[in-house]
Amino acid sequence: MQGRITNFTNILSLLGAFVATSVVLGLLGAGLMMPVVGATGAVAREGVGVFDALPSDFTAGPLAQQSRILAADGSLIATPYDENRIVVPLARIAPVMRQAQVAIEDSRFYEHGGVDPQGVARAAVSNLRGGDTQGASTLTQQYVKITLQENALRNNDKAAAQAAVARQGLAGYSRKLQELKYAVTVEQQLTKDQILQGYFNLVYYGDQAYGVEAAARHYFGVSASALTLPQAAMLAGLTQRPGATDPVHFPEAALARRNVVLDRMHQLRLITDQAWTAARASKVQLKVTSAQNSCATSTYPYFCDYVIAWLKQQPALGKTIAERTKNINRGGLTIQTTLDPKIQRQAQKDLEKRVPVGNGKSIGAAAAVVQPGTGKILSMVQNTRYSNSAGKGRTAVNYAADKAYGNSGGFQFGSTAKMFAIATALKQGMPVKSRVNAPPSGTVFYKSDFSDDCKPGPPWQVGNDEPGSVGRVTLTKMTEQSINTAFVALAEKLGVCAIGQTMTAMGLHSSMGEPIHSRNPSNVVLGSDYVSPVTVASAYASVAAEGSYCAPVPVVSVINGERKSLPLQASKCSQALDPDVANGVTKVLSTVLTAGTAAGNQLKDDRPASGKTGTTDSNKQSWFAGYTPQLSTAVWVGTPTVQKKMRNLTLAGTFYPHVFGATIAAPIWKDIMDAASEGLPIQDFAEPSDKVLEGDLVRIPDVSGLSESDARKQLTDAGFSVSVGGNVYSNLSQGDIVYTSPGAGSKAMRGSDVTLSPSAGYVPAPPPPPPAPKKPDTPKKPKATPTPTPTSTPSPSPTQKKKDGKTKPGPGPQSTSKP
Repeated sequence: MQGRITNFTNILSLLGAFVATSVVLGLLGAGLMMPVVGATGAVAREGVGVFDALPSDFTAGPLAQQSRILAADGSLIATPYDENRIVVPLARIAPVMRQAQVAIEDSRFYEHGGVDPQGVARAAVSNLRGGDTQGASTLTQQYVKITLQENALRNNDKAAAQAAVARQGLAGYSRKLQELKYAVTVEQQLTKDQILQGYFNLVYYGDQAYGVEAAARHYFGVSASALTLPQAAMLAGLTQRPGATDPVHFPEAALARRNVVLDRMHQLRLITDQAWTAARASKVQLKVTSAQNSCATSTYPYFCDYVIAWLKQQPALGKTIAERTKNINRGGLTIQTTLDPKIQRQAQKDLEKRVPVGNGKSIGAAAAVVQPGTGKILSMVQNTRYSNSAGKGRTAVNYAADKAYGNSGGFQFGSTAKMFAIATALKQGMPVKSRVNAPPSGTVFYKSDFSDDCKPGPPWQVGNDEPGSVGRVTLTKMTEQSINTAFVALAEKLGVCAIGQTMTAMGLHSSMGEPIHSRNPSNVVLGSDYVSPVTVASAYASVAAEGSYCAPVPVVSVINGERKSLPLQASKCSQALDPDVANGVTKVLSTVLTAGTAAGNQLKDDRPASGKTGTTDSNKQSWFAGYTPQLSTAVWVGTPTVQKKMRNLTLAGTFYPHVFGATIAAPIWKDIMDAASEGLPIQDFAEPSDKVLEGDLVRIPDVSGLSESDARKQLTDAGFSVSVGGNVYSNLSQGDIVYTSPGAGSKAMRGSDVTLSPSAGYVPAPPPPPPAPKKPDTPKKPKATPTPTPTSTPSPSPTQKKKDGKTKPGPGPQSTSKP
């Protein structure tokens, strides 16, 4: 009992302080005197001191509100939030909504100075009698209370958040008095409309909807500016007990509460009799739309996840990942992404047409479309449904992205790696028309065969799809036929480390974000490391952009809740290849589609394109990566979990004895690229120079008659390497150069070998003529025998003719010779 009296005395003291302060500030209007309940004299003076000592520096921080992730066309991808709130100015809230809220919560809002003396007295009497603790009920005080709670939650101060809404005991009285002091301060600092605007954006309307704009969209599918009288009355009635009257879960309570608000508006003459009657008779018509507060509910969940992960790496959003996450979910950001919904939808359809979701063979597929020269990710699709629980055709792993952005370990990329060897060869001066000796399938390569430190450990046996020796082939031919042994032989000459460096410069890295492990030549030459489709598409895009590599980027801008653009880390672009070299690579890869492993997958309308197939050992993974000047796309089809051979399988009604890069991935690539290119102008690639096509041809100087040292100097100065062949006979002095091979005046590629032929120093005497042949002995002439003179010569008989029609003289009659 003593405690209750003490509490009563303290409360009287503070109430006296409130009365005194209110009078001083002119907040009590004529006729609105609050009962003092004996709070006079010394008690009142003590109370004034206590009240004046309360803090008055009230600050409303920025509200937690949902962010919006938008596609390139402005359509909504997701709305990440901790609180589903959309801040709007008062002008975008329907006047009828303002009337309804003021009517039911604080009908004298525009008349008092932040505190309603009648309300305070009523609450004090009720509380002192031991009834339920009551609030003072003004909108200004509610605004203060909710703001204090919001500030505490923003600072992760749960105790302060609970104290801000305490209702029982001394803590409740102390909080209420502090709230009164703050309300007085707010009324001095803000206009009534500013206070009302703050309230509308702060207050909770139930079912995870904070603020009137989010509530209007959630319950009725309209903006707060378009609310009707019945809708506004229903929303206004929710704020007192939002957890027990929201129309989704408590439709009867919501309807009853709506009618209470309508009655109050009618009582205050804010609506006519006719409007009141019609609104009361109207049925509740909800159009519930849930905000996409997580990527799982987004139309494009995998891309949404990629965007969130990318934003968490942006320093402009905060110093730590935790701070950045908080800003994404509470900062009201407008995040403009690069995703093209038209390309995305069609790519998804094209992918699933050939590799259905949940197919019985557990074959996965993914594709990424990137814009050359900018790095913008236009599409990112895969043949699964987004789910955090594993199941047939379900996963939260983004197959198209790296580990950091989608939790995928990547896939071996096979012969798509060969493009980088071609780029390295052209960088080092080999022309497109140069030839490589391709050893037969099954050739074993040894550590000693390689020219740099990136060498195989144990002997490395390399096979081709087509067995047998292929001999000397051009870079173009070995690429279009994807001859493994030829590329290993090329890597011997170029250096495996050099090819790995080209990969890094062109943006290719493992799915773990590390450089391709070039110490293992198989990783670099035949693509046995693990990469993601978006990384491959970006690397190939650098060739399409004439050697300019731009890191993949999913976001073009972020605007915060104060309408300020944040300084993001834009896509970093660098010149990875000389433009002429890049054009040469395109020239080589173009025949893959016209005459090579992907023949038959040319784009429609004869749109120029280049690309490369890829298949790993045992047909476990397959790829096609290709590009036009405007678009670069990489498609992967393979086994995402259990590694098994893709042989003798049926997908979408088609039987595949073996799955290669050209079997499924290339047709998907063609379908995606044809659709994505629709409406884009047909552009040709730039032609490479004669130097890249033919090599750096230099005229061989005439060094005949020079000493070997002088001849060697002239040739090396001209850019050739020199070797010495065997001596030849000539009239020149011994050691002087007689001729070169290739010969003087002809052109050869800079860096190629010229062979010198030195003089032997004399011209040997001609060999003696062979002895004349011995004449044979002449036989003695026999005596002549008289020949009879025939009197006549008969014609040959038919029987004397040969079967071939020729005639033969017959024996004729016996004749006598003259004596």
